[in-house]
Amino acid sequence: MRKSTDLTRLLLLPTLALVLVSAAIPASAHDATGHAGGFVSGFSHPILGWDHVIAMVAVGLWGAFLGSRARWILPVTFPLIMTAGATIGIIGLPLPAVETGIALSGVVLGLLIAFAVKAPLWIATVIVGIFALFHGHAHGTELPSAANPLAYAVGFVLATGLLHLAGIGFGMLTTSRPGRIAIRAMGLAIAAVGGAFLTGLA
Repeated sequence: MRKSTDLTRLLLLPTLALVLVSAAIPASAHDATGHAGGFVSGFSHPILGWDHVIAMVAVGLWGAFLGSRARWILPVTFPLIMTAGATIGIIGLPLPAVETGIALSGVVLGLLIAFAVKAPLWIATVIVGIFALFHGHAHGTELPSAANPLAYAVGFVLATGLLHLAGIGFGMLTTSRPGRIAIRAMGLAIAAVGGAFLTGLA
C-alpha cells in the first residue's frame, strides 16, 4: 500500500505542473496563432488547450479506472493512433468534423468515467483510438509550418505522456470510496468542459 501511495504522489506532480501552466496561460489549442515551432512549442501545445487537456487526462483516468492492462494500453494506444491522424493531416487528407470529434472526446470519456462504465478492453481501445485520430489530425495540419518538426513532435509526445500520467495518477485514488467519488466527479467536470467546447461556449 505504501508503494501505491508513493506512486500516486509521484504521478500527481506532473498533474499539478500542467494545471498551473494551463491556468496561467489560458488559450485555445487551435487559435491559429501558428505557434508550431520547436520543442517548447510542441510541449506547450497540448497543455494550452483545455479541449486537449481534458481528453488526454481522461484517457489515463479511464485506463486507471478500468485497471489491469487498460491502465497502460489506453495511454499507449492514444499517441500511436494520434500519430496516424497527424500523418493524415500532414499530407493534407481531410477528416470531417475534427473539432467536433475533439470536443466529443471530452464529453464521451468524461461520461464513461462519471458513470463508471467498465467497457471491455477492446471496446475501450477502439473508443480511445477513434478520438485520438481527431486529436492527431488537428495537430498534423499544424505541424508542416514548424521550424523544427522533429523537436516539435518530441515535445508534443512528452506533454501528451505527462497528461496521460496525470490521469493515471488521479485514477490511483480508486482504492478508496471517497477517491472513487472524486474520480466520478472529475468525469462529470471533464464532460461539462467538453460540452462547453461542443456547444461553442468555451
